[in-house]
Amino acid sequence: MYKIRIRGGLRLKGEIPISGAKNAALPLMVASLLTDAPLTLTNVPNLADVAFMADLLRHFGVGVEWTPGHAGDGGRFRLCARDLTGTTADYDIVRKMRASFFALGPLLARAGTAKVSLPGGCAIGARPVDLHLKALQALGATVDLVEGYVVASAPEGLKGAEVAFPSVSVGATENALMAATLAEGRTILLNAAREPEIDDLGRCLIAMGAEITGLGSSKITVDGVKSLHAAEHAVLPDRIETGTYAIAAAIAGGEVELTGTRGELIGALTGLLEIAGAEVRETERGMCVARNGARPISVSADTAPYPGFPTDLQAQFMALMATSDGTSRIRETIFENRFMHVPELLRMGADIKIEGDTAIVTGVAGLKGAPVMATDLRASSSLVLAGLAAEGETIVNRVYHLDRGFERMEEKLRRVGAEIERLPS
Repeated sequence: MYKIRIRGGLRLKGEIPISGAKNAALPLMVASLLTDAPLTLTNVPNLADVAFMADLLRHFGVGVEWTPGHAGDGGRFRLCARDLTGTTADYDIVRKMRASFFALGPLLARAGTAKVSLPGGCAIGARPVDLHLKALQALGATVDLVEGYVVASAPEGLKGAEVAFPSVSVGATENALMAATLAEGRTILLNAAREPEIDDLGRCLIAMGAEITGLGSSKITVDGVKSLHAAEHAVLPDRIETGTYAIAAAIAGGEVELTGTRGELIGALTGLLEIAGAEVRETERGMCVARNGARPISVSADTAPYPGFPTDLQAQFMALMATSDGTSRIRETIFENRFMHVPELLRMGADIKIEGDTAIVTGVAGLKGAPVMATDLRASSSLVLAGLAAEGETIVNRVYHLDRGFERMEEKLRRVGAEIERLPS
């Protein structure tokens, strides 16, 4: 167990390389189950969740060759599921990471059967898998829940169908998209999620031989093929990491260039940052965020599916608003239990009140360093950002959450002038 110590009040200056997107890498790794040919992925971040997914794939008999990246370059995976040795994902594996549930669709499409434990993951509210299951049932699968496991079968193979999601779900869209690539006939996904990670997955599947149109829209059409082939694909930049370090520059002040990323990935955030008083501009290598002079200006935000403001940046943005001049309202519309960072921000002197799904944040002139406890991945990063702006020393405990989604966070912040280090608990 580790903790992170931050001494705040230092302005940031320099550049931070942005890693490949965790939320893209995980389903891309699972896509290797769809073919007996190798899938090579580059720009893969070195994260705990990626390691968990590699272990899960090995459990199914996938050959995994991993070359870590160096000096800001992403790692390289060569995954080959030539011979599947099993189609059961045990609870002890799946409970570590919710994204393990992505294996259900590819296993069912290729092997005709799958048994996957109901998932675990961060405690940020109910994230039911019923949309995943209904989509697979629409494709002709028989699905049962047996002692905490989803048991699915399609002995005659999946059949193309129209799948209309009653609400937008990134995970269900990805699971259905992968399953549909090997289904017989045409599948139409309606009210599909539009996140960049889905577009990235679709482009990889197309490189593997899938026939997909409509990526980036709410209507995706998939014409099933008999098999997929070998391919190589580079994971897109992590928009949540991009947004987190953009907020870091805004909360601490200074000027930071984020390299290897694209501003359009966080368009909903950049507009808010500019209203709050930060300067955001594109560069040849990525984007630059700067804030100098006065305190940030309060601005309200509602989380929403892409292209709206991401729920995965809500906690970090709240830390910024806690230091702003004025009062903002931050409404969480995606998860019902994603304000667990609020009590910890209060320990640092923030003025935040919760009214249902809305946090009312009255900015204070300065936060104070304090010992705080991370409750989930994004809450962890919000506390680190708050520590950058706080007077004195902040200790963030239980930072194992951070290692699930941020690659070398302390190193990246140190390179732009933050005083931050990891210590044993």
